[in-house]
Amino acid sequence: METYNERRAIRKEENTGTTSGLCEGYIQTNMVTLPQEYAFDFLLFCMRNPKPCPLVEVMEAGQTTPKVADADIRTDLPRYRVYREGKFSEEVLNISDVWQDDFVTFLIGCSFTFEKALLDGGIPLFHQEQKKVVPMFDTTIPLETAGIFKGNMVVSMRAVPNHLVDQALAISDRFEQSHGSPVHIGSPEEIGIKDIQNPDYGEAVNFDSAEATPVFWACGVTPQNAALQAKPSIMITHAPGHMLITDQLDPNYENG
Repeated sequence: METYNERRAIRKEENTGTTSGLCEGYIQTNMVTLPQEYAFDFLLFCMRNPKPCPLVEVMEAGQTTPKVADADIRTDLPRYRVYREGKFSEEVLNISDVWQDDFVTFLIGCSFTFEKALLDGGIPLFHQEQKKVVPMFDTTIPLETAGIFKGNMVVSMRAVPNHLVDQALAISDRFEQSHGSPVHIGSPEEIGIKDIQNPDYGEAVNFDSAEATPVFWACGVTPQNAALQAKPSIMITHAPGHMLITDQLDPNYENG
């Protein structure tokens, strides 16, 4: 299976790059792993903020194999980030050494899932063409608080040719489990983004601002932003742009 082979290459650390463009049509997920004592607050946070945190699966404490993939979440993402007491600690290629039996893992929908549909709709993806990690930005869009988790939304940006913006909206709107339609179009300063060429995560993408419009989707990096304020003792996430590739084909592709 295509997805299994890709994850095997990731597990062997032969592929440590972004998963954008890999196994197109299959659901990809963001990952958040927390000690069980924080799990209820975070579950509530996701339920109150479904746009940036659409839940695909919540795993039992200590469980390492999700239902959505024949995978080990400790080794089968290309890169992970470890936060301690709300501060970024290290980026690693697997988390076996820091795994705890009380860890609860949340798999959250990712906009990479609908990128093939955008391509099929004739919409270019400049970050793929330029072999870059999609640019992501902190914003001033507030989130609903849940327990210790609060903060503002993180968004991913794709520059869309002006005449195709409506098409991009219509396509992504079908993928509710993968953030769905954009949260903002154009005028990045209106959501607190000062410099479109200086993303907070990922890499800047080159595009002609006269011919393309920056379009912003809610992003699964949002929980990482919330963790900086919540300060749990330890929190592990995917590195931005480096997702879990699941074995589930998004039904929007099956039906389309």
